[in-house]
Amino acid sequence: MSIRMPYAPSRGLPAASATAGVLRRRRRRYLWAYLFLLPQLVFFFVFTVYPIVMSYVYALYEWSGIGPLENFVGAANFIRLLKEAPFWNALGNSLVYIAAQTALLLPSTLLLALVLNQARFKGKVFYRTLYFLPVVTTTSTVGIIMKFIFGNEDALVNGVLLRLGLIDRPVPWLGQSGTAMAVLILIGSWKFFGMMMVYWLAGLQSLPKDAFEAARADGAGPWQTFRYITLPLLAPVGAVILLLAVVNSMHVFDLVKTLTGGGPYFATETVDLYIYNYAFNTSGFPQIGFASAAGIVFGLTVFLLTLALSWIVRAARRRGV
Repeated sequence: MSIRMPYAPSRGLPAASATAGVLRRRRRRYLWAYLFLLPQLVFFFVFTVYPIVMSYVYALYEWSGIGPLENFVGAANFIRLLKEAPFWNALGNSLVYIAAQTALLLPSTLLLALVLNQARFKGKVFYRTLYFLPVVTTTSTVGIIMKFIFGNEDALVNGVLLRLGLIDRPVPWLGQSGTAMAVLILIGSWKFFGMMMVYWLAGLQSLPKDAFEAARADGAGPWQTFRYITLPLLAPVGAVILLLAVVNSMHVFDLVKTLTGGGPYFATETVDLYIYNYAFNTSGFPQIGFASAAGIVFGLTVFLLTLALSWIVRAARRRGV
């Protein structure tokens, strides 16, 4: 028969008190961290979370942004939106812009990054800075400047092409549907060319050097090295750059607004400009509810597009592409 000593449990008190002291110190440390994060969290919730939540509420009302929310219409704004031909036109323009700019940027920036990544290439810093300058220039400024270059028949581009004999009469680059979207895509690609190039350079410089040295020792040429070593090793980084390029190409509002205004005849109107025109309509009452519904539908479209791209990238990785 065992006898329990009445003072036996007290042996664990020093360890318990030490643990409690450690926990108190950790709480104080985390409290200061949370206090420093609090202003940013408040800013995030007030200017990001709250507007997103309220846009779902506004989409259920016919509201001009003035006065209380009274005229509840339910899904009427969404039904009207899906019947609007201008919305589908704007959505089509947005998807064309996203696809064309991404297809243009990815291979061209990879090619330039490969050139600048060469050890014997001189003036790397100068060229990196030169190509990155448009990135740090505000997009609205780029749009205004490019409007002077492409905007009318007396613009700079027409003057140069006429002197070179490449055209026999001035071309209204921004005044006809066939060329306005092409000019918009080219300018948007030029604006973010340096950013994509820097992403590729970062990926190339992170690749292991041993694989390339082994390839040179085995007598592999530049194309074989690129095809069988560089591309497979660069594939994970390339997948991230693809997603970044797609997301970045969706932010085209300020360029379209300053360069073409959505014209001619809505040929370059994108969804964000379409939403802006309804939300801040100057010819009548703003339609905040309808604009919110359009923003939600476009947001869901972007989400599904990004989700599909992520699935394609993961499937390609599993297959070893």
